[in-house]
Amino acid sequence: MRTAAVILAAGGGTRFGTGGHKLLADFRGRPLVVWAIEHALGAGLDETAVVTGAVDLAAVLPDGVGTIENKHWKEGQATSLQAGVQWARQGGFDAVVIGLGDQPLVPAEAWRAVAASNSPIAVAVFEGRRRPPTRLAASVWPLLPVDGDEGARIVMAQNPELVEAVACPGQAVDIDTVEDLAQWSC
Repeated sequence: MRTAAVILAAGGGTRFGTGGHKLLADFRGRPLVVWAIEHALGAGLDETAVVTGAVDLAAVLPDGVGTIENKHWKEGQATSLQAGVQWARQGGFDAVVIGLGDQPLVPAEAWRAVAASNSPIAVAVFEGRRRPPTRLAASVWPLLPVDGDEGARIVMAQNPELVEAVACPGQAVDIDTVEDLAQWSC
């Protein structure tokens, strides 16, 4: 079974303020998005790609990471999810593990644990809370939303029998604001 890691990193990061794009902000000595990408790469899946849109990330992407341009990123997260799934479909993948570019503290072990599930949908659980990364088998791709700011969460709510919750190490903190960045940069 071929599984790809896909990092959603296309959004505008509007809650971050005017100090530049959050994904390029310094987090513990490196751009924020690099942490999520390196953890996804460290999981050792068949391929890793980043969905881009609002900001050019080419200068910070490690070697071996593909890019998926989402020209419709302003229309919501579902468009980035669809771009990732379309890329995976064209690449002949059987599943994708979807993560977020603004979650720097989700380790490779969490990506691996979710990817190892045989369930149609597997979602990481951190301290009792379901958060990305989320594994989506090709069989559920047609169920995913095509617009708006909903991702796989709506599919999980409507089809709980398809979902396996996977306990994972790490912290699923989203860095959305300058205050979040300051709090978690220590």
